[in-house]
Amino acid sequence: MSENPVLTEGDDAVTVAVNGVGIARYVLRSDSPANESPKPYLHPLRTLSGAPLTATRPWDHRWHKGLQMTWSHVSGQNFWGGPTFVPGQGYQWLDNNGSIRHEEFTSTAQGEDGVSLTERLTWVSSGGERWITEARTHRFHSVDGERGIWALDFATSLTNVRGEALELGSPTTHGRPAAGYTGLFWRGPRSWTGGGVVSSTGRTGADVMGTEADWIAFTGQHDERDGGATVLAYAGTTSASVPIRWFVRSEPFPVFSPSPSFDEEIVLEPEHTLELGHRLVFVDRMCAADEAGALAREYTP
Repeated sequence: MSENPVLTEGDDAVTVAVNGVGIARYVLRSDSPANESPKPYLHPLRTLSGAPLTATRPWDHRWHKGLQMTWSHVSGQNFWGGPTFVPGQGYQWLDNNGSIRHEEFTSTAQGEDGVSLTERLTWVSSGGERWITEARTHRFHSVDGERGIWALDFATSLTNVRGEALELGSPTTHGRPAAGYTGLFWRGPRSWTGGGVVSSTGRTGADVMGTEADWIAFTGQHDERDGGATVLAYAGTTSASVPIRWFVRSEPFPVFSPSPSFDEEIVLEPEHTLELGHRLVFVDRMCAADEAGALAREYTP
């Protein structure tokens, strides 16, 4: 059987499948309410055997949707969704939820190298103004049916078209400790709560929060079916001088983000571009730390 991913395009979503298993569905146009900051997202992501790797609209945070590119603090706007952290006041529901709009695919390709999707997007403020234009690429590749592995490369270029500087930050840059979530963000299945986390530095669990590490591996168990899986994620690259740090939790729910502005803001000047690139590897079993390390070396971008 072929291990080449197959792309199926629809009006509001595209699907990537391997041997009839939909390993990724990319939703182009979200029907979420405005206070969830609607945007494109990947859900479900699945292992090659069809086991779930993401959750969407969980009861605790309706704006968490699978794997998505987003930003929590952008010069007073919230492209993340939900309430905004305000110094001295905590989280507040404000009229500042922006959205990210898929405009068009500029290229799609599929073949022996996998499936590649490149698109143009626009980040629109709550007042309807164009603040950021984005060029984004997803590449689904490296399918290994025998070992139960496939990989996703994500790359984005964010260009400031607001006409004045944009301050890109997080709740931590605004005063909340250990809440530097922003950028590419993964929400795992509920059954992965309490799952294992290990990083390239040897830190594990909650000790990974806020640290720099080349990669992390998050393992969890499935509901309904036996066994579990592993998501190996690389910090990747940024064109900013601010280092990528990890936002990661397994309690009270499973999430991670290779955060481009965990505890230090990025100032993006008018017409300047921020470039980010990340890789995720999905493994159809729970990997111990030594196996995760070996896979991380093998799949290093």
